[in-house]
Amino acid sequence: MSETATTHAMSPRTAEAADGIVRSDVEAVNSAVRRTLYKAREPIYPKSVKGVFRRAKWIVMAVLLAIYYIVPFIRWDRGPGQPDQAVLVDLDRPRLYFFWLELWPQEIYFLAGLLILAALALFLFTALFGRVWCGYACPQTVWTDLYIAVENWVEGDRGARIRLAKEPWTAKKIGKRLAKHAIWLAIAVLTGGAWVLYFYDAPTFLSEVFTGDAPMMAYIFIAGLTFTTYTLAGFMREQVCTYMCPWPRIQGAMVDSESISVTYLKARGEPRGRHKKGASWDGRGDCIDCNQCVAACPMGIDIRDGDQLECINCGLCIDACDEVMDKIERPRGLITYESHMGVERRRAGQPNRFHFVRTRTVFYAVVLAAVGAVMLAALLGREAIDLNVLRDRNPVYVRLSNGDIRNAYTLKIMNRGTEPATLTVRVEGLPDATLRIAGQTPPESLAVTVAPDEIRSVRLLVTVPQKPGMPSSQAISIGVVSADGKVDADNDTVFIAGGE
Repeated sequence: MSETATTHAMSPRTAEAADGIVRSDVEAVNSAVRRTLYKAREPIYPKSVKGVFRRAKWIVMAVLLAIYYIVPFIRWDRGPGQPDQAVLVDLDRPRLYFFWLELWPQEIYFLAGLLILAALALFLFTALFGRVWCGYACPQTVWTDLYIAVENWVEGDRGARIRLAKEPWTAKKIGKRLAKHAIWLAIAVLTGGAWVLYFYDAPTFLSEVFTGDAPMMAYIFIAGLTFTTYTLAGFMREQVCTYMCPWPRIQGAMVDSESISVTYLKARGEPRGRHKKGASWDGRGDCIDCNQCVAACPMGIDIRDGDQLECINCGLCIDACDEVMDKIERPRGLITYESHMGVERRRAGQPNRFHFVRTRTVFYAVVLAAVGAVMLAALLGREAIDLNVLRDRNPVYVRLSNGDIRNAYTLKIMNRGTEPATLTVRVEGLPDATLRIAGQTPPESLAVTVAPDEIRSVRLLVTVPQKPGMPSSQAISIGVVSADGKVDADNDTVFIAGGE
């Protein structure tokens, strides 16, 4: 009997059962595919090591955390009526204060320039030293290191943590886990709270937080940053660097064969294998396959497999390997910072040195210096008085009853100084113009006083008599002049006499 005939011959109940079997088979296949595509995270238990690079990481972490937590409490005297917090993003005024520097919203280009400088510096350091930023200064690395240090202090080193994870839930295990997570949460809360301190006066805000008088948005930000710090540094760790951060993929375009990175010297280490004390080293490499480099790696990789996306160039595997080399009385540096070309020069028996001056690095350095020079020149050339002129466009001009033509302009005068500024408004390019500031008393007065650290808006009326052959538009300049006759600021604009 054919398959079709068999199907038709089935009873409805039999056909329904067969359909269920098929669906279950499909679901089983889909489940197997999902298990294949999405491997469950395997916990990594980095081993504590001692050495040059571990000390360097401790120092960098301590300095960066100190800067982050302490800077909001540094005071800086700016005079009466001004905030005395050294670094403050004041959203109410709004201003950005950085020690002696005060930036206004109109000067956002300074922030853009700073970001460009940071990006170029990152490109340069990556071209020179690989992912040194990731290994030492990235916030994810810094807080993950701090969380791992807490984990080691509460639960013990690598072996103790692995054993604890496998143990049943006893009072001892629960106590250690609760203590660890309590410290983690405390660090996360401090991290979120410290970030918000950059947007409020730190001592005042702290008292408001504890009394419940702080803005609700502040509590929301603290809660959000607490959650992200606790989650990313406590649970996701290496997954952030491997799957969430785009930099591991971008940095491949920044490096070349002379870029320095953590490297296993395969020619010296292979063939690897166990070694007994007193045995000859002839015919074998220096690597004794102890896997201490793997145990120390916070990313859980084996550096002996070559360049890998996950490697953050922290150098902890170097410290672990050097410690083993000391024990077996072999030279240090089996794992070291080296470039691909450096490895080839070693293999060929040629003298090796780092080549820092290359086309790529010179380009990054020149562009970095150029952008820095432009930023510095713009910063040093900032004037205390700034002027922005907006011409009325509805109506474009007004014809008065006597035939004169009048244009109106809105002047926004900014005083970045610490003293009041009295300025006189003037117009160049219209010799027969009559000027008047709307609402000014007396009407003929063109003097405007601007309080320190304020913006004053005034409406300027410019009137010229109608003359034969008068152009439909004429370029003019509107400026403000201080008492000593110096032009503090001016803007180019146009006077419309008709036909726009």
